[in-house]
Amino acid sequence: MNVSSTLQMEAKFFRFLKLVGVGFKARTEREGRELFLKLGYSHEVQFTAPPAVRVFCFKPNILCCTGLDKDRVHHFAGAVRSCKPPEVYKGKGILYIDEVIKLKPGKKQKK
Repeated sequence: MNVSSTLQMEAKFFRFLKLVGVGFKARTEREGRELFLKLGYSHEVQFTAPPAVRVFCFKPNILCCTGLDKDRVHHFAGAVRSCKPPEVYKGKGILYIDEVIKLKPGKKQKK
């Protein structure tokens, strides 16, 4: 069974996440029930999706959380995002696909 047919059968709500950063990657196992993230830590971060939520990786840096219950899908996506929220100076981290980060300027050097 491919990803598109699975999405059409059981999913009504979606939440797309984007991993921004050098070496940030995601992979799924066990038919979208296990999510493994490489986020620059010394270890992989592991998430187990709730029963009503599935996770798919379209690219190593694009995630899709999907399911029938809107609250569970958004809660799981928020839990994944809280692992590495976007930072305001470089824009790195996990952000929603439609989210825009307003970057702050860094330190100004005196001349």
